[in-house]
This record gives sequence, structure tokens and C-alpha cells, in this order.
Amino acid sequence: MDEREPNLVTSSLSRRVIRDGITVELCIYRIETNPEWSLEVVNIAGTSIVWDDLFSSDEAANEEFLRTVTEEGMASFQDGAKIVPFRR
Repeated sequence: MDEREPNLVTSSLSRRVIRDGITVELCIYRIETNPEWSLEVVNIAGTSIVWDDLFSSDEAANEEFLRTVTEEGMASFQDGAKIVPFRR
């Protein structure tokens, strides 16, 4: 018998955020078999910014998003913002 893929659980804190004229999609989710939450922000160009760290709750992930907006601004999610490239 084939094992089924686990479901993706989306937090009710996921939402579209518009601030300072910049729109992003805030995505907070987890795999149903894992209690830790992922944080992803998708900008208007479709660029996805995903945090490496997982969060113990969806509220903690939301707080990290809000902290980032407060400290770095919404412009940090736009294409061309300071992005740390992967090593090649």
C-alpha cells in the first residue's frame, strides 16, 4: 500500500499584507505530522522569501514577520532588496 503525502496545514494568520505601498502574501504553514511552523513571504513579483528556522507556533512565526517589518521595513521583501545568495 502506498503511503499518502501528509497534508499541509495553513494558519489562519496567513494573509495578504499591504503596508507602505507594498503588497506581500504572508504564508504560515506546517506539515500535519510536524508541530513546527514555516514562515514564507511572497512578493508581488512572485519571489518567495522563506525563513530557515521553524517556529514553535503560528503566533511566533507571525511575530517574526512583524518584527522584520518593524526593523527592516516592507521594502526588504521587494526584488532587489538585500538578499543573501546561496553559496555555489
